[in-house]
Amino acid sequence: MKVFADKLEDALAKSLPPVVIVAGDEPLQHMEACDAVRRTAREAGIEEREVLHVEANFPWGRLLESAASLSLFASRKLIELRLNGKPGQEGAKALKEYAEGMSGSDNILLIASAKLDYREQKSAWFKALDKAGLFVPVWPVDASRLHFWLRDRASRHGLTLDLDAARLLGERTEGNLLAADQELQKLALLLPPGARISPQQVAGGVEDSARYDVFTLLDACLKGERARVSRILGGLRGEGVEPPIVLWALTRELRLLLSIHQHLDQGQSLEHACKAQKPPIFDKRRPAYQQAIQRLPMKRLHKLLLFAQRLDLTIKGAGTIPLWDGLHDLALTLAGGRGLLAELPSSYRVGG
Repeated sequence: MKVFADKLEDALAKSLPPVVIVAGDEPLQHMEACDAVRRTAREAGIEEREVLHVEANFPWGRLLESAASLSLFASRKLIELRLNGKPGQEGAKALKEYAEGMSGSDNILLIASAKLDYREQKSAWFKALDKAGLFVPVWPVDASRLHFWLRDRASRHGLTLDLDAARLLGERTEGNLLAADQELQKLALLLPPGARISPQQVAGGVEDSARYDVFTLLDACLKGERARVSRILGGLRGEGVEPPIVLWALTRELRLLLSIHQHLDQGQSLEHACKAQKPPIFDKRRPAYQQAIQRLPMKRLHKLLLFAQRLDLTIKGAGTIPLWDGLHDLALTLAGGRGLLAELPSSYRVGG
């Protein structure tokens, strides 16, 4: 059964299931979800804990041996399986076998994993374990609601965070919830309990520790968040992300939007057009694509694609466009803004 991270403690308070799968790439929520399972296990009297690190050539028989072995000190134990990547055929077989044979066992299996894609979630091993326990998908907090998350988080530390202060803190820590929580802890140490934090206090005391990736950039482009696009591009450049990676991501998104347009022009629904993509675009992301499609006609997308090709020539040494300015021009126009390369010849610009 699927339970999101913010509801996990309520679910565990009702009962401790034999299996909990925590999967995702957001470190803070992932860590806290696993800690909640460990804490609940201790409260249930389970003192013994065995950790199995799954790496290359991991002997999957160890999982079944661990489940079958009896302890001299306790009748139950927590088996923590730290899964790096997909389990492979041998691992899938062992996990399914574990699920089928755990009816007589009082052990708890905690699987800590990176994000599991939709194919893994349809696999026999996943379905067998999910049926018996809880699946906790850990997602990054969406930028549009990050300030609400931070406001609620501040209350945990005995602080009151104004929404404007929460927005500023979100800008400075987006993509890095660990840093956001550390900043709140620091403020809780410096200020009296119940203190109200203003934007000025955040501006003066919180360093910029936001972390971005190209997928965050694409999300901002699709939603038309122009200021955020500029901020993310500056962050990517400062972190040393190579321009070809940024260009690859933007070009891929342009081709995807063109493909959706073509399906729509053939009389298909947006839902069908999104499902026809490889991989499919699922419900959560469709509104962002709908916004972009309404904002960007095919003619504009073709112009953007031509400009992307010119940027590619520049990367290969056959063009003269200022590279990061060009990437900013491309991303900003994709987000519905106007390019900033006014000093270039009009043939290089993508506006219009």
